[in-house]
Amino acid sequence: MKFIGAHVSASGGVENAPLNARDIGARAFALFTKNQRQWNAKPLSEESITGFRRNLDECGFDPLHVLPHDSYLINIGSPNDETRAKSVAALEDEVVRAGQLGLVAVNFHPGAHLNQVDEAACIATIAAGINAIHRATDTGAASRVRLVIETTAGQGSNIGYRFEQIAAIIDQVVCKERVGVCIDTCHVFAAGYDIRTANGWNAMMDEYERIIGLEYLRGVHVNDAKVELGSRKDRHHSLGEGTIGLAGFRAMMQDPRLDDMPLVLETVDPDRWADEIALLYEFAGLTR
Repeated sequence: MKFIGAHVSASGGVENAPLNARDIGARAFALFTKNQRQWNAKPLSEESITGFRRNLDECGFDPLHVLPHDSYLINIGSPNDETRAKSVAALEDEVVRAGQLGLVAVNFHPGAHLNQVDEAACIATIAAGINAIHRATDTGAASRVRLVIETTAGQGSNIGYRFEQIAAIIDQVVCKERVGVCIDTCHVFAAGYDIRTANGWNAMMDEYERIIGLEYLRGVHVNDAKVELGSRKDRHHSLGEGTIGLAGFRAMMQDPRLDDMPLVLETVDPDRWADEIALLYEFAGLTR
């Protein structure tokens, strides 16, 4: 069974996100639990927490199918001590907030070395940050939250554009049951994985399974791309309007390896999300 949705607005309070997802025919969704472009945020109010949990239940969403996204500022792989410390603290707060909302995962970009240290050192720093966050959140609701590493396009000095890099991070994580992976289709295409055909999609997934392992897969960001294969640039596009095309997304929706996890649109035109969700369900042979 496929659970398809989009990264919806939480404007006015996180409690509005389930309502916004329901309104576009989603069965899954992503959200920011705080302003994604600021380091600090007010704690979630009891009213918002209660309202989110109530609306999640009333709209029929399982917490397994909700994948909150962290702040864009966070870089737990930073070679700068101050930035890294702020990033670890901010990502820890994201985990706490997810736990308060009854959610079980937080999606994050692994980080960048800024051309100041080598790749291996950055990978070790990312893993150390994950381990520190796990230790700091090992009790209560936060202890049930998994840190989900998103594949990247490899833009700039970002780590995570090759499956081997993500596998190396996971290898150094102590509490492996609290880590996962989210595949972003635009990002993997920009990183050089050709998913434009069914054969290409399956080859990419076979490589993912061999190098990382299906047990870690916890979601997919479903995006067409504005860039060419292997460009290592992060530019999303609406489905069928970009350089990936629809054949790869049709194959994706028919892949049983993606059952029972959030498949979340981050395409560029929110006005098209309801239609894109319907199209993906059609590809999956399902109706909303």
